[in-house]
Amino acid sequence: MLNPLLVVDVQPGFINEFTHHLPQRIIRLIQQENYNPILFTRFINLSDGPYCRFLDWHGCQEESETALVSELKPFAKPELIFSKPGLCGLPDKLADYLQQHHSQRLSIVGIDTDMCVLKVAMDLFDIGIEPVVLVDCCASTAGLQAHLAGLAVLSRNIGAHRLCDAGLNEGTIAAPR
Repeated sequence: MLNPLLVVDVQPGFINEFTHHLPQRIIRLIQQENYNPILFTRFINLSDGPYCRFLDWHGCQEESETALVSELKPFAKPELIFSKPGLCGLPDKLADYLQQHHSQRLSIVGIDTDMCVLKVAMDLFDIGIEPVVLVDCCASTAGLQAHLAGLAVLSRNIGAHRLCDAGLNEGTIAAPR
């Protein structure tokens, strides 16, 4: 593998006023052609899973909310899309894929910085793969404070030097209007 990129949960169910800018920003990142392969995760909220049972949250159960956003579909190969049924961390099949390909480092972008991006990055760290979070290509559905909280936790747990800027933020840290 050259320089793999993992796009975490950029799916219609997670696009809102705080994350709407991410698909186009990630497309610009991909078009730089610095990443290969491009891997994707998608979160699927199982009806008997913990989000429904413990939090009474029933979003992201239908294909209309769990598919990749339409803008990113042209960049996705079906065999490189890894579903996370009821889990917010690294799917086993993706972990196996990365280990089979002897991955040592993985750049990460996506939604939610304070939840899935954070958990995936920490899971990668735990299995010995260096996570690099491209902070301007991540956001949280809960807004800027949640995004920044996720970055604070990540800086402590994976190292602040693994939080990098891709140079695509147009000079702001919040979602553009």
